[in-house]
Amino acid sequence: MSDVAVWGAGAWGQALAMQAHAAGARVTLWARSGLVPRLPVPLPDITVTHDITAAQGALTIIAVPVQHLRAVCAALPARPALLACKGVEASTARFPTEILGWPQLAVISGPNFAAEIAQGLPAASVIASADDALREAAIAALGTPQFRLYASNDVLGVQAGGAAKNVLAIAAGAATGAGLGENARAALITRGLAELTRLVLALGGRPETAAGLSGLGDLLLTASSPTSRNTALGIRLGQGATLEAALAASRGIAEGVATAPALLARAGSTDMPICAATAAMLSGRATVREAIAALLARPFRAE
Repeated sequence: MSDVAVWGAGAWGQALAMQAHAAGARVTLWARSGLVPRLPVPLPDITVTHDITAAQGALTIIAVPVQHLRAVCAALPARPALLACKGVEASTARFPTEILGWPQLAVISGPNFAAEIAQGLPAASVIASADDALREAAIAALGTPQFRLYASNDVLGVQAGGAAKNVLAIAAGAATGAGLGENARAALITRGLAELTRLVLALGGRPETAAGLSGLGDLLLTASSPTSRNTALGIRLGQGATLEAALAASRGIAEGVATAPALLARAGSTDMPICAATAAMLSGRATVREAIAALLARPFRAE
């Protein structure tokens, strides 16, 4: 039996703590403040602490929002860690592994809603690391017959997919909220996958990563369901809510809001029109209708 520490007690942190427990680990969960149940099933017999230095294990799973990652980990020594956050740091345009820069890091990404993982429903994800031993240790710490984990060493490609899908989900949600129909949403998701793929390749990632669980899989789930915080926020924007009102109604942090401009900065010259239109909408430089009209007015081109 291994020891696993989970930093971050949001829905995803709680779900991963439960999954590590189900896989046979002794788990310590760090909650910054009082633990708020966020899942449809109760936590099993795991240790909860408000002292992050007391949350120690052979593997540390970090499940805090990307925009808070640097502050949470700034004064802590490097350790083998699995990053369970998706996005791009707004101030630096860095992905989570680049924010920390620790020598032994892995990332987990895929089409996973926390509530379903907690309930033991079938799911799959990918764990990517340049460190073979760490990658295998993370798979062993979390993998069960109900949670199938695949290995990758395409660390940046996996993170790029996880970041881009949140931005694209806001766009898909906005189209739904504006009443533009299923055809429009399907077109946005499909063309969004093309943008995600271009970004992965521009960063040196592999096409199979974009077509896999952390790319296509995560995009399909996130952009197709109002259960997604990013899609739900987009729906509210499409229905006419201000960004402030849409954020206030969110059940948690919609990472795509802060990620959108940072992702475009990181993408550089890579063509990402849907992400650019979403960033313009979020910043107030365009209304939902104007952002969608700008996309529709683009010149016809070969697919």
